[in-house]
Amino acid sequence: MTGDIITAGSSTVFPLTERMAEAFGQDGFAGQITVDSIGSGAGFERFCVAGETDIANASRAINEEEIASCAALATPRTPIEFRVGTDALAVVVSAENDFVQDLTFEQLRAIFNAEVTTWAEVDPSYPAEPIQLFSPGSDSGTYDYFVEEVLEEDDSALQVSGAQFSENDNVLATGVAGSPFAIGYFGYAFFANDQGALRAVTVEGVEPNAETAENGDYPLARPLFIYSDAAVMQSKPQVAAFINYYLSFVNDEIIDVGYFPASVEALNEAKQAWLDAAGQ
Repeated sequence: MTGDIITAGSSTVFPLTERMAEAFGQDGFAGQITVDSIGSGAGFERFCVAGETDIANASRAINEEEIASCAALATPRTPIEFRVGTDALAVVVSAENDFVQDLTFEQLRAIFNAEVTTWAEVDPSYPAEPIQLFSPGSDSGTYDYFVEEVLEEDDSALQVSGAQFSENDNVLATGVAGSPFAIGYFGYAFFANDQGALRAVTVEGVEPNAETAENGDYPLARPLFIYSDAAVMQSKPQVAAFINYYLSFVNDEIIDVGYFPASVEALNEAKQAWLDAAGQ
């Protein structure tokens, strides 16, 4: 099979889709697969507004406005959701930070809303040093998720907090690693890649790992998705083949990438959605 496949979206899902694209090629796909890391929101825009991609990678579910944009295309699209894994969003500090071990939701909210500006204001036992904030940009599904879950859907303070924003999680990881007084958050895979330079703090006393992500104990566990459309899959059989391959073999790769498998039930639902879309 050959032809082109164009995917774009979440920086969190990017390394997983990139890995699956590489494996698909190694197993015989002769075409070109483009995987762009631009953030979930920007990925949905390219899929639903421009209509120029075949697959949208997302670290959050598509919203009603984006679905309406897909329906309004000259060739309407109906997004189909495929659950591909689970992320434990990591709240990280530099490995040189020897004072922060655990943070509550209340403390995280105060830090990223700039209600506190020094570590001593978080806890009197911490040093009286300015807090340096690192955050994904507002096009990121990780940003959307953090704002909803931690900041209670109010990002106004974060936007004026002096935080350093980037859609590239590697940039955030490097920034946090560079200072013992920095803190940031991003997908678990990017923490896993830099465990020597970074340390994940526990949130509400729970460590992010495979067990706590799957059973729901870790409060910042979240699903990971890819989206496509039945008409796209039927007009470009290589897209349908890639999604089928992705769902069939994702669990062989996902832990090595740095994320955790979706439940059997969620993966089976995704496979059934593929069968329905492919008319099988």
